[in-house]
Amino acid sequence: MRPGGGLTRDPETRMRPTARLLRIVLCGAVFLLVGAARAQVAPAGDYHQHVFSTADVALLGPSSGIASLDADQVIALLDAAGIRRGVLLSIAYMFGSPARTVEDEYAKVRQENDWTAVQAARHPERLIAFCSFNPLKAYALIELERCAHRPGLDHGIKLHVGNSDVQLDDPDHVARLRQVFAAANARGMAIVIHLRANINKRRPYGAAQARIFLDQVLPAAPDVPVQVAHFAGSGPGYDDPAAQAAMGVLADAVANHDPHARNLWFDVASIVDRDISPATAALVAATIRQVGVGRVLYGSDAAQGGNLRPREAWAAFLRLPLAPAEFAHIAANVPPYFPEP
Repeated sequence: MRPGGGLTRDPETRMRPTARLLRIVLCGAVFLLVGAARAQVAPAGDYHQHVFSTADVALLGPSSGIASLDADQVIALLDAAGIRRGVLLSIAYMFGSPARTVEDEYAKVRQENDWTAVQAARHPERLIAFCSFNPLKAYALIELERCAHRPGLDHGIKLHVGNSDVQLDDPDHVARLRQVFAAANARGMAIVIHLRANINKRRPYGAAQARIFLDQVLPAAPDVPVQVAHFAGSGPGYDDPAAQAAMGVLADAVANHDPHARNLWFDVASIVDRDISPATAALVAATIRQVGVGRVLYGSDAAQGGNLRPREAWAAFLRLPLAPAEFAHIAANVPPYFPEP
């Protein structure tokens, strides 16, 4: 007993409450720092965006829920997310969809591409436009050549396999797609491709089709960036086994240093939503690591309907089980087709 009559505690016992408190404080500080790091990171660009003209709204009809959306409105959405750059992917291919009959179809395709270029030119330091068309149409190579010589449309092309009903099991379709890839390569134009086959018509899609794309189509464009949209899916969400299987083939090709995959990039537009399951989130994170964070581009897709807007889409993306350094790397990625500031 001490002179004062109380029980004496050994030094270790006296220090335990203090040490425990210190650990709690340190853990809390680390948690706050990680959260702050994530909150402060904003993507350098949104590399999968769209604008919608009045012609688009008329084409799609009132039941689509699509409204006019111009570059000024897109810029406001990017500003809200702290994003400086954006790529406006023309949706002119919709006028060439085999599901529609459009009078003066090619003229409307040209008009839509030109309108998209005009929109990007309103913010030349921040936006660029990509030309688009159905690659199976007789005018496809003509429009590509026109875009290659039209200032503002010469950066690249956007192809939509699903909307254009391109079927990679059809040798004629593959041959046409190869011609378009070769022409884009010859003109130094990047390619963004929505690879997912038509869902409504239940066209075959998965590992076999991805292998055809890898082995037969990509070799036609060996020198330009090829950006696979939506991680080879369509969005919103990524609960699509066919898309996962297709992406698996492409990810394996990258990991195995397949020369055909040398210039592949992948955007994550709309594949991560607020309701993503832990299993799907883990799959997306694992695939990102397989292809490497340096090949992954942020995108949010059209700011219409139920699609998340750029700020909300990035917040959802940050829920993936990735490290802060991995998020920061993806956020900083700038594809080679985007002009230097």
